[in-house]
This record gives sequence, structure tokens and C-alpha cells, in this order.
Amino acid sequence: MRSPGKTTVAPDVLLTIARLTALKVDGVHSIGSAPRGGKDSKSEAGVVSQVIDDTVDLDIYLVLDKDTNLRLVSREVQAQIARAIEESIGMEAGRINVHVEDVYFPTLTSPAS
Repeated sequence: MRSPGKTTVAPDVLLTIARLTALKVDGVHSIGSAPRGGKDSKSEAGVVSQVIDDTVDLDIYLVLDKDTNLRLVSREVQAQIARAIEESIGMEAGRINVHVEDVYFPTLTSPAS
């Protein structure tokens, strides 16, 4: 049987999968802003990715909700992104680095006078 061909995944797809997966984790308020990646990496909207030999390394920058355990939420984000990369794309997840940029505290409104 002949091979049907090759499937390639655009770098932006990896970034989108990482962002959407992180936002589904309880305790994640929003995606922060990532610094520019190096020459071999792709960055956009709070995520920097680098692919070497079918292994995906990511840095994701997050704003977490107040009253959450930052370490537990970060580990859950790492696990969920790794799972999504491996199951959705079939690539190996390497380092998934979570950077907590801020903690979200809702603005308290003062009572009407």
C-alpha cells in the first residue's frame, strides 16, 4: 500500500493549541504577553514555541486567578498542553515552561452613595 503523503503542522497551530488548552484549566484567567522568541522559535500572544526533531518546547505566559495554588495550576497547564500536543498532533512534548506574569484580582466596586 502506498503512503498517502506527509502531514505538516504550521507553527501557529501549536501556539493556538497551547493557548486554548491553557485557558481551559481552572485557575487560568488569561494569557499574558510573551517576549520575542529567538531565531528558531515562533511566538505570538503569550506563547513561544520551538520544534527540534519533532519535539515541541513551549514557554507560555499566564495571568492566574487569585486564590489559586500557582504551582498546582502551573503543573496542570503543563500536563494538559503536553497531552494536547501528543494527542492532537502526534508530536512529542518537550519542556512546557509556565511563566506566571500576574495574578488577577477583580476590581471591587464601591457601594453607591
